[in-house]
Amino acid sequence: MNKTPQGTRKTYIVFYKPHGVLSQFTDSSGRKTLGSFGPFPKDVYPVGRLDSDSEGLLLLTNDGILKHQLLEPRFGHERTYLVQVERVPSDEALTELRTGVVLEGRRTKEAFVRLLEEAPDLPPRPVSIRFRKNVPTAWIEIRLREGRNRQVRKMTAAVGHPTLRLVRSTFGPLSLRGLQPGGSRTLTGVELRALIASLLELRG
Repeated sequence: MNKTPQGTRKTYIVFYKPHGVLSQFTDSSGRKTLGSFGPFPKDVYPVGRLDSDSEGLLLLTNDGILKHQLLEPRFGHERTYLVQVERVPSDEALTELRTGVVLEGRRTKEAFVRLLEEAPDLPPRPVSIRFRKNVPTAWIEIRLREGRNRQVRKMTAAVGHPTLRLVRSTFGPLSLRGLQPGGSRTLTGVELRALIASLLELRG
């Protein structure tokens, strides 16, 4: 049985965070939080964050060592985002996203970026997307190995394509397989071994 240094059982949960939910369990202002879902064990916490207006994969765990390794910048753990943006990005804009955008005086790392030919198969969002009349939209896939604050939104805005909807679809080898917004599941043994193996590979 996997246990933390304190002797409690290690827990690993994939949660599909819906739009409009904070990546925390309580909020003094009464906004919707992770505590509205579950029930989750009292000792788990999210690995990293998704903004309230973003959706997708959150890993919840009580494994502090794993959490630290996943968030450690030098390990460069990969995250994939499906991003709906205003207007169709040009090849030049896509290249700029791939090679790096200067945000707050520091260039982002190289990223995998591709324009999707059609919209991904995602659940509808409860809050309507902000559309502008006569302004087309497009979907792009972005894979990053860093996690700066609101990075994807700032990157697309920097190249002239504001983000309308953002969904994190993968975190390392983990995916949203079988989940709908608000749903959760415990990692399988195969998934946990793949996650640990990915960390060992990144650490060299």
